[in-house]
Amino acid sequence: MSNSSELFYNQKIKKILANSNLIIVILFILIFGGSLFFDLWLPYKPLSIPLIISTITSMMATKWGIEKLKKGQLKQIIRKEGPKTHYLKAGTTTMGGLLFIPAGLIVGALITSNSESIEKIIAISFITLMFMIIGAIDDWKSMQRKHNTGLTVKEKLLLQIGASIIFIYWSYIKNYLENTITIPFGNSVNAGILIWPISIFILIAVSNSTNLTDGLDGLASGCSALIFTGLGLNILLLGSPEDQSLAVFCLVMAGALLGFLVFNKQPAYIFMGDTGSLAIGASLSAVALLSDSLWPLFCMSGVLVAESSSVIIQVLVFKLSKKLNGTGFRVLKMAPLHHHFEITIKNEQVVVTSFWIITLCLVLISLLISLN
Repeated sequence: MSNSSELFYNQKIKKILANSNLIIVILFILIFGGSLFFDLWLPYKPLSIPLIISTITSMMATKWGIEKLKKGQLKQIIRKEGPKTHYLKAGTTTMGGLLFIPAGLIVGALITSNSESIEKIIAISFITLMFMIIGAIDDWKSMQRKHNTGLTVKEKLLLQIGASIIFIYWSYIKNYLENTITIPFGNSVNAGILIWPISIFILIAVSNSTNLTDGLDGLASGCSALIFTGLGLNILLLGSPEDQSLAVFCLVMAGALLGFLVFNKQPAYIFMGDTGSLAIGASLSAVALLSDSLWPLFCMSGVLVAESSSVIIQVLVFKLSKKLNGTGFRVLKMAPLHHHFEITIKNEQVVVTSFWIITLCLVLISLLISLN
């Protein structure tokens, strides 16, 4: 390929990736197509209809709620250390999690109310709402202080640990939480009593990783919709019959995110805030814990893992190099990882779409592993 042809090809690809409306339509078609395929392939509970109902409900709730939140002066505070281009986003309506999270949970509860898994879904809804409240407190304090920091790290961790312990205790005494953790190719590990600290770690790690990923318009909502879809399909492939309703719940949450994404895509009319991102991470973790899907969650959440790891690596290397040489060295231009690529590529939507595609590939790889 000549240099001119290669340049034209790269420009064409970038133009497609930067078309947020087209990409969202493709994303919905992929998720709906996957759910419809499983509806036709496996004689289980339908996924596509709950997905559509949830998407429409979330879209309507978000459209209605944007003006309500705007009137309440719930506006995003941009951190000074972030990319300068983000200063233009200051004042955008935030705390969108108050809209699409309840919409998803209500639709999920109504659709699965007669299932054998209803108590599991109640437990998952509980921890999702608890983390949503923690995120809301964090967002509210941030706006009150007119600074990007709300709760302190210690305060947030204590609240998350407390909510996680209640959820784990409830799930454990009800025998919803297994001591064994299934890993690929038919193997498993008996964690014993260590399942408690492992579960707490997963709930906090995934929720905070989702929070870190929520830094570009539509990034966390698109990736999370794909992960919820992947988890739901994985549960249908490997889960026990009584867990089929958890698969439906996953597709409902994916729909809630898609409905929100219509207004969260670039340029975003509303952000989910910690209110939404912490709740999403908690919900993903809770579903994985109660359906023995920790390995698929880890595989599908590769983008979330990379985002949180990038922050840890950036901070550790900078502090260590400064201690040794007197000058701090930065591995990335800026952390989390999406900011590094945003500064490098200089096109936010291209970064977002690329991360969606990576997440889609990880979901497909995980499902293929499950089939084997």
